[in-house]
Amino acid sequence: MGGNLRIALTGTPGTGKSSLARIISENGIIVESLEEIAIRLSCIGDPEEDGVRPIDIDKLRGALEAEWTERPQFNTIIEGHLSHHFQVDCIVILRCHPLILENRYRKRGYTLKKITENTEWEILGGPWNEINLEKSCIEFDSSKLTTKQIFEGLMSWIADGFKPMDASKVIDWVTRMDE
Repeated sequence: MGGNLRIALTGTPGTGKSSLARIISENGIIVESLEEIAIRLSCIGDPEEDGVRPIDIDKLRGALEAEWTERPQFNTIIEGHLSHHFQVDCIVILRCHPLILENRYRKRGYTLKKITENTEWEILGGPWNEINLEKSCIEFDSSKLTTKQIFEGLMSWIADGFKPMDASKVIDWVTRMDE
């Protein structure tokens, strides 16, 4: 990766962000977990009923902007399903077929409410509804690609200068649920 960039690695929970982050890190690229950053900067709450620790996005955004202004920027992947909300240069979105996600959530022991919320969020396009479309974005379908294939695609995208993806190729589960 040339230059000093921050890349958001985002997607609905269960799409493979942590697995991809592990491979990225093993290949010498700095990866920071948004949750770990939030803990370090005291921008995370106590666990809620479903075990999730809420992140104060506004407080974290301010703390990160101050921290990133004070220290040199290095090429970094910011991993987490909220990472696209922060000062990043481009965005990688992982997607996964809702039925596969539902099975993953059941194996994780998620409540029916949490399964429904996360699956619906994926069906509706997840982060695409919240991102700044002026930033270069790419998405990968983790229900069809292995983590290694996604990593290779990511490295190709980076080597190719972060070219924006063709908007007509964005995954639309509403019209493709039978795939």
